[in-house]
Amino acid sequence: QVQLVESGGGLVQVGGSLRLSCAASEGTFSTYGMGWFRQAPGKEREFVAAVSWGGGSTRYADSVKGRFTISRDNAKNTVYLQMNSLKSEDTAVYSCARARNPTTPVLTSQYDYWGQGTQVTVSS
Repeated sequence: QVQLVESGGGLVQVGGSLRLSCAASEGTFSTYGMGWFRQAPGKEREFVAAVSWGGGSTRYADSVKGRFTISRDNAKNTVYLQMNSLKSEDTAVYSCARARNPTTPVLTSQYDYWGQGTQVTVSS
């Protein structure tokens, strides 16, 4: 059973930055793509970013391109999401997930393990 644990969420002002981390318990972490998703109150879960197994390929939602950066450290079984220039509309619960393959899928059905999520609140 794979466990994913997110950390780094919190309260930040508009224009600020946060760095989320997602630590995986499972040793084959490096063979799978990883993604970040978010869900705001009353809205569907949406794709934010994904990184391929080796970190060489990334994909972003249009709403976060140029502001967010996804990366991974396979030696630490950890994936990161650096979030800069935060906006109020970025407020959501952010969850990491493990893809079913080594690439960068965008659909939730293409991920099989999920973390519990961490709250990010951007205040004005």
